[in-house]
Amino acid sequence: MSGQALAAGLLHTVPALAATFDDLVRTSATDLRRIHLADAWLLDTARRDGVTPAVRDAVLAHVRYLESAGASAVLVTCSSIGEATEAAAERVGVPVIRVDATMADEAAEIATRPGARGRIAVLATLASTLGPTGRLVERAASAHRPTTATHRSVEVAAELVAGAAEAHHRGDREHAESLVAATVERAAAGADVVVLAQASMARAAALVDVPVPVLSSPAGGVASLLRAITESPLR
Repeated sequence: MSGQALAAGLLHTVPALAATFDDLVRTSATDLRRIHLADAWLLDTARRDGVTPAVRDAVLAHVRYLESAGASAVLVTCSSIGEATEAAAERVGVPVIRVDATMADEAAEIATRPGARGRIAVLATLASTLGPTGRLVERAASAHRPTTATHRSVEVAAELVAGAAEAHHRGDREHAESLVAATVERAAAGADVVVLAQASMARAAALVDVPVPVLSSPAGGVASLLRAITESPLR
C-alpha cells in the first residue's frame, strides 16, 4: 500500500484474539498499520444483559476513537455485538465491518445454489452470539433466495454447543473444541453449510472432515477489512 499511511482498526471483546487477527492482517498487508482496541466489558455485558444502550454507546465511542487514530476502516471482531456494530457504522465516516458478515453471505450463497437443500446450521458456544449471527444469516439468506417459485425456502437452524463455554471458562480448551467438532459433524449431516458464529471457534473447524463447508469468521472478516481499506479514498 502506498500514499498516506493507511491503518486498519480492530475492536475486540476477547483480548486474546487480538494476536490471531493481527497475524491475519499482517500476512496479507505487511506495511499496513494495525490499531487494536480491546474491551472485555462489552462481551461480559452482552452475555449478561444483552446489547444494552451502554454497549451500543461504548462501541460507537471505540469506533470513533479508532477513526480519529487514523483507521481507514474498522473491523469489530465480536459477533455478539454485531448489531451494535451496524448501528455505529451509520454514525462514522469510515467503513465499520461485522466480522461475521462475509461468512453469512457465503453461507447464504451455498444454501441457495441449484441442488442445495436450503439448510444452514449456525453453531455458537455463547447464547449472546447465537441470536445476532442467526439473524444475520437469515437476512443474508433472504437476500440470496432465488425468485423461482419452485425453489424451497432457506431454513436456518441455530444451536448452542452444550458445555463448550463452560469447558473454555475452566481453561479446558481441548475439550471445548472437541465438543464443537462433534456438534459440527452432527449438524453437517443435515445442512448444506455449517456456520461457526464466533471467531474463537475457528480452530475447531480444522478438527472435522465433513462433506459440507464449515465457515468461520476471522479470514472473511479480515478480507472485508482489507478490501474496504483498498477502496478507501485516502489511498
